[in-house]
Amino acid sequence: MNDDPYQPDLPPPGPYQDFKLRYPAVIEAYEKLGKTCHWQGPLEPKERELVKLGIAFGAGLEGAAKAHVRLALKAGASPDELRHAALLAVTTLGFPSTMRAMSWVDEEIARATAA
Repeated sequence: MNDDPYQPDLPPPGPYQDFKLRYPAVIEAYEKLGKTCHWQGPLEPKERELVKLGIAFGAGLEGAAKAHVRLALKAGASPDELRHAALLAVTTLGFPSTMRAMSWVDEEIARATAA
């Protein structure tokens, strides 16, 4: 397992930080599991983020989807690649879910380009 951080330079959202203060041992175990899974296979960082983005779309998790858009951008994904990931959801999740996913992607791309 690689010891490099797998989500550099991105502070966790407020609720996560609050949970971490209340339950530090749980977060320590959770973060260790995440890091272990991250480094266990052959996928490159951009590929991992695109996979996790698709999972977030399928589960309807807005916060996770937006986080993985930001992480994918940091890992080198282009806006077109992120939009393609959302577009691919149409045949599995349906048009409304794809529109929701696309809006999340576009919001984060707009935020990143404005910064």
